[in-house]
Amino acid sequence: MNYPPAIQKLINHLSELPTVGPKAAQRYALWLLAQPEAWLEALARDLTELKAGVVYCAVCHALSAASPCVICADQRRDRNLLCVVSETKDMLAIEDTHSFNGLYHILGGTLSSINNRGPETLAVNSLLHKLKTHPPQEIILALNPDFEGETTALYLKKLLAAWPVVVSRLARGLPSGASLDYADQQTIANALKFRNKYN
Repeated sequence: MNYPPAIQKLINHLSELPTVGPKAAQRYALWLLAQPEAWLEALARDLTELKAGVVYCAVCHALSAASPCVICADQRRDRNLLCVVSETKDMLAIEDTHSFNGLYHILGGTLSSINNRGPETLAVNSLLHKLKTHPPQEIILALNPDFEGETTALYLKKLLAAWPVVVSRLARGLPSGASLDYADQQTIANALKFRNKYN
């Protein structure tokens, strides 16, 4: 026996979401069915208005309500520091620390031969344009320490070698409160490699 078509269509749509399989999609659809109609109407309205309410910042390529975004428009930000990240969510994670006061450049992904993502799919040309027009003193490569992030960082490091700019990378190692016996070998190796002087 199948669900009524309205439920089955919703399950099919939900199962197309990242990390959502058919069983999870079924649970979500049945949960949505149990919600008040006013809540569902508000959700439908938000989904309908999603594309119209979001733009890409013309300066940093972040998802924003306006262009330029509030960070690029803020004249108090340090324009000598440029933090290169993969996605808007990475920028927001750094912003949540309240430890960085520079500007950002969102690549829109990372290099991946498996997923057919080459340099032409990323916002690399606009990064080079920034170096020509408003060169920062330092570029921080804040990319994930996975294979794709490392590949992208290496590509950018080689590309930026021709420019008179300091290129740095986020430090890697043990997080605060971590226990050595629970850390994986690569994390411990990174902690040793990127160790700091203890003064």
